[in-house]
Amino acid sequence: QVQLVESGGGLVQAGDSLSLSCAASGRTFSPYVMGWFRQAPGKERQFVAATSWTDNSIRYADSVKGRFTISRLNRVPTVYLQMNSLKPEDTGVYYCGATSGPRVGVPAAGTSYAYWGQGTQVTVSS
Repeated sequence: QVQLVESGGGLVQAGDSLSLSCAASGRTFSPYVMGWFRQAPGKERQFVAATSWTDNSIRYADSVKGRFTISRLNRVPTVYLQMNSLKPEDTGVYYCGATSGPRVGVPAAGTSYAYWGQGTQVTVSS
């Protein structure tokens, strides 16, 4: 069984930085694409950033470009999300997602991701 375990998150002020991590485990798991989505109260889950083990490509949502950086650790499939210059609109539950197979590029649609973490809360106060 595949598990994605997230850590990090918390309450910060606007302009602060925060780091999230997500480690994958499971005997049958092979990393293809792993990334982050977020869901604000009353809104749909939206893509934030993801990285591909297949072709090393990275994709960011326009709203986080230049502020967030995704990176990964290959040996134990882990993705990190470094979030700088946080804004109140970055508030939400951040979910780690992973695909079950290779994809062309890095998909932004949540339906492309088969595995999900439990989510971690990020709150940015103004």
